[in-house]
Amino acid sequence: MSDNTPTGVNNLARQIVKDLVPYASARSSMSGGAVWLNANENALAPGYQLDGTFNRYPSCQPKAVINAYAEYAGVAPEQVLVSRGADEGIELLIRSFCEPKQDSITICPPTYGMYAISAESNQTMVNKVLLINNEQLDLAGIFATSPKLVFICSPNNPTGDLIPREQIIAVLQHFAGKALVVVDEAYIEFAPQASVVNLLSQYPHLVILRTLSKAFGLAGLRCGFTLASAEIINALKKMIAPYPIAEPVAQIAAQALSATGIAQMQQSVASINQLRDDFIVFAKTQSGINKVWPSNANYVLLQVDNAADCVSALIKSDILIRNQSSQLGLSQVVRVSVGTADEMQRLQQAMQQYFLNNQATKRARA
Repeated sequence: MSDNTPTGVNNLARQIVKDLVPYASARSSMSGGAVWLNANENALAPGYQLDGTFNRYPSCQPKAVINAYAEYAGVAPEQVLVSRGADEGIELLIRSFCEPKQDSITICPPTYGMYAISAESNQTMVNKVLLINNEQLDLAGIFATSPKLVFICSPNNPTGDLIPREQIIAVLQHFAGKALVVVDEAYIEFAPQASVVNLLSQYPHLVILRTLSKAFGLAGLRCGFTLASAEIINALKKMIAPYPIAEPVAQIAAQALSATGIAQMQQSVASINQLRDDFIVFAKTQSGINKVWPSNANYVLLQVDNAADCVSALIKSDILIRNQSSQLGLSQVVRVSVGTADEMQRLQQAMQQYFLNNQATKRARA
């Protein structure tokens, strides 16, 4: 019997599930391609080894991982929660602190899409206060909302901008005793000086999201961290699944957070930052690129004449980048993740040819 019939399974789903437009991840929207520059992954992949057997259930919060990340981040172990990526941290915060159909969150588009998706799936309203010039918070607009959670992404995805520290502090001061302020630092290793982790002791309502997916090159591991006061962490522990982190994940995470692993990550970051800066210099020379955003992450946002056409043209060269034109406050933009030196060279050649072809077409039509 078809699910489209009155007795089909689809009709048993909650209305919120029927109405929800799911997050379109870069991986789910992929179609072929040999050079993947569309998901902000680290192309400089490290290698790790697994040990032992896996017939026992893992620890909910593996001490080796918690202690290692606490030392790395400069916080106490009781201020750390490990989860299935930072995405689960977002979900846990909303489920733990927002009453469905009553509370709201505030986000600042253009920004990471999972804040809104997680809120909507938990029947939590979303206040959208656009960034000013895609790079600074609209403080008056944010202060006009009454949320339980305020999400600030810095470095921001997809623009790569850093949100000014004084603005984050202003938000923290305004919402003291009113809401949690969540600063998403998924890309902070590419601009470590911008971290607000040292504000945790001063602002007990500050929450910081981190991940091993980006700089550490472990997107496939799905391992993220929430840093906050022990009181907030304990609240989240009540909502988290019994075994969120698989034993192989815990083993690899502990290796990544060793002194050797951190040094390897930092070397990778230095290489990526240089490749990114070189690509920005190249992009600014291309007449078909109308704007190049400054970046403090492992990706660069570009405004072109026709984003969909640009993405399609590069697919023909087996190169995948991402069209971000659907983001509020943005128009005709593509986001390019930084790959290996060879991949970036291949991308530049393909982009240069695409823009030259466009110029020739325009001249022929003139």
